[in-house]
Amino acid sequence: MRLLVTGATGFIGSAVIVRAVLDPTLEVCGSEQKGAAQGKKLVDPTFFCELAPETDWAEAVSRVDIVVHTAARVHIMNDLSQDPLAEFQRINVAGTLALARQAADAGVRRFVFISSIKVNGERTSPGRPFAAHDAPMPTDPYGRSKHEAEEGLRNLMQEFGMEVVIIRPVMVYGPGVKANFLSMMRWIHKGVPLPLGAINNERSFVALENLVDLIMTCLRHPSAANQIFLVSDGEDLSTTALLRCVARSMDRPARLIPVPPRLLAFVAKSLGVGDLAQRLCGSLQVDISKTRELLEWTPPVCVEEGLRETALHFLQNRVP
Repeated sequence: MRLLVTGATGFIGSAVIVRAVLDPTLEVCGSEQKGAAQGKKLVDPTFFCELAPETDWAEAVSRVDIVVHTAARVHIMNDLSQDPLAEFQRINVAGTLALARQAADAGVRRFVFISSIKVNGERTSPGRPFAAHDAPMPTDPYGRSKHEAEEGLRNLMQEFGMEVVIIRPVMVYGPGVKANFLSMMRWIHKGVPLPLGAINNERSFVALENLVDLIMTCLRHPSAANQIFLVSDGEDLSTTALLRCVARSMDRPARLIPVPPRLLAFVAKSLGVGDLAQRLCGSLQVDISKTRELLEWTPPVCVEEGLRETALHFLQNRVP
């Protein structure tokens, strides 16, 4: 069975390839943007294709049975584009649907789309985690683009009969993680005091290994066809508990100052970083019971183990 993984050198895509090449029943190929894979070619063949509406994917999808689509324009905290929504739509919507339509034309049987929990929304109320059947409520351009891509894929599914599997991860962490999670580990390693010692929220996270395991399950599982799945580790943590767990994994003290969340939110808003405070103080939980039951799937890695592997990679590869 021939598998194409887009975003082949990305955080998720590269991990999927590393896992997939161990399966003797799979013939794996990847795609990446030109210039992004220098020195990081993980699989042969690798096709260099921009995720854009005008891209010709004919060679990449030839003889492919399943596509795992991880490539995307990702969420950007300080987006400098003149029209962020239009740019997200061009790449994440029009680019994805161009790929999917050409894949369907080429006879691809299943298209596994890595979406985002941002399709559901940004925060949850106590005791009301997001579920796969909830009405989408995206609030930012990235989340809206992922939702529009999902809708387009479902239309293509009905038009061509190609099976579509949609996976909405929460925040993904693991060896090599970037962005806010990497910044957090740097702060802890340096012993920076953080005003995050009194946050009693609940947030779901997913270890990269768990996400990849679910993706591999969705390649073949008959019950995955034309379904939406939420994915997490199945263990929720407060921001304070997460920081303490990461600190333990690094054998570092967690220098957390117990600032009341309301005061923290007020100060953050006055400094123009209210969105960051919302992510740190607000709750975002997901219910993965559908994923567990329909696919008979259990996250193979617990939070503590996932964070320990993430911290170990950081310590081994950090720049002094």
